[in-house]
Amino acid sequence: MIVRRERPADHAAVGSLHMAAFARDPATGAVRAADDVPEARLVEQLRNDPGFLPHLSLVAVDGGDVDGGDVDGGGVDGGGVAGHVIATRGWLEPFGTAVLGLGPLAVRPDRQGHGIGTVLVHALVAVAEAAGERLVALLGSPDYYRRFGFVPADIFGVSAPDPRWARHFQARLLDGPALQGTFRYADPFTRL
Repeated sequence: MIVRRERPADHAAVGSLHMAAFARDPATGAVRAADDVPEARLVEQLRNDPGFLPHLSLVAVDGGDVDGGDVDGGGVDGGGVAGHVIATRGWLEPFGTAVLGLGPLAVRPDRQGHGIGTVLVHALVAVAEAAGERLVALLGSPDYYRRFGFVPADIFGVSAPDPRWARHFQARLLDGPALQGTFRYADPFTRL
């Protein structure tokens, strides 16, 4: 398993990966149509947004496929994109303090439960910290993200964009004093 920065050659494979990983509606469990997977559309929109940070879009690649592009693992080299995580520029209002928003995170269904998501989140946090980022926020399962040091964001004085998210809106302080404000994701998140 190799974790590296996503490349343009990975885009189709990453899109297919997100479609497979989020094929079921999380609220109902119903199977979604291929063109009705918002997480896959979101990743594409984030790549075209001013908040996109290429060094914070990472893939986990199986086997020897270091060039990317093969999501199903059936390529000549026996590898493929097994997972993807992205963090984009977010802000704390009212002052526009730059922070990060993590997500989405996806792992190929046949590889879930093998630690790929864990490796990707640890790698993303390490890259963000090395880049001097101060805080990463996300909307997700507290049971899953606690292992990475994420806690309810309101502990730091960071409010969720939607108060209904409070229990699932989390943050990890990377550097400096605690920040305060209401979190704002990159614009594509508002179009979900």
